[in-house]
Amino acid sequence: MASSKTFLLDFEKPLAELENRIDQIRQLASENGVDVSEQIQQLETRAEQLRREIFDSLTPAQRLQLARHPRRPSTLDYIQTIADEWIELHGDRRGSDDPAIVAGLGRLRDRPVVMLGHQKGRDTKDNVARNFGMASPGGYRKAMRLMDHANRFGMPILTFIDTPGAWAGIEAEHLGQGEAIAYNLREMFGLDVPIISTVIGEGGSGGALGIGVADRLLMFEHAVYTVASPEACAAILWKDASKSPQAAEALKITSWDLKQLGIADEIVSEPTGGAHYHPLPAAENLKQALIRNLELLSSYSGEKRRQLRYQKFRRIGQFAETSYSA
Repeated sequence: MASSKTFLLDFEKPLAELENRIDQIRQLASENGVDVSEQIQQLETRAEQLRREIFDSLTPAQRLQLARHPRRPSTLDYIQTIADEWIELHGDRRGSDDPAIVAGLGRLRDRPVVMLGHQKGRDTKDNVARNFGMASPGGYRKAMRLMDHANRFGMPILTFIDTPGAWAGIEAEHLGQGEAIAYNLREMFGLDVPIISTVIGEGGSGGALGIGVADRLLMFEHAVYTVASPEACAAILWKDASKSPQAAEALKITSWDLKQLGIADEIVSEPTGGAHYHPLPAAENLKQALIRNLELLSSYSGEKRRQLRYQKFRRIGQFAETSYSA
């Protein structure tokens, strides 16, 4: 996984400045043969305290920035870290192989599984090639082909969500974008095998849900999941995209909001500083969460899993209305 220090968000800059100061003091002390270990230890303690203060008090808009961080680990980063083996498979068998969706066969603790998810790029060129993680109809059909394969051979399905939304271009509509996503929604409800979806970064609209009909929905601590981007919501409600922070607050996009609403089943903790700061511990946290949930789901029959999956989604959006008399 790539280094995280090449890109800083605004709220990360005070911490970066303190860490740079520590590095400078350490270098000067080494060059002059001066023992400043006590001072460095105090500054490192202060840096850790500052990091915790920053990341324990993030606003929804700041968590959205973290979810979109260009150095945040991607689907392929996690798969290659947590899987004992991994073979990527290509094509939807209808003439398309969308690079915005990666899919293949792997082993998780010696258990065969199908892994698939949205894949963003690491730089501008790679992002253009991956269409910024926005899948085309062919991507969702490729995903469904692999999920059908998993169901046929009794392999659990692990999906990783990280997209601003499905590709909304005219060509995508010509190729049947809405139909492809709707087909996936219907078919995933009928699969017998365990399905675990994890929002690793940004979960946007139907583009996320197209591979997100699962028995268990996990979310990384700083991931977001939303029906529309805060920028789009602000533009619709107030005709002003600059009001996206207010929209982010109102949309309830954070992992904690979605856990409270009963949409997310489990929050996967991230190291202080975010998954991009310490990617390997983040991947290990995800691996343990997947193994734990997979063991639970594997204890159910296929019919019970289908029933519970159906009931889970039927409960979403339920509310109680109370009338008060004067």
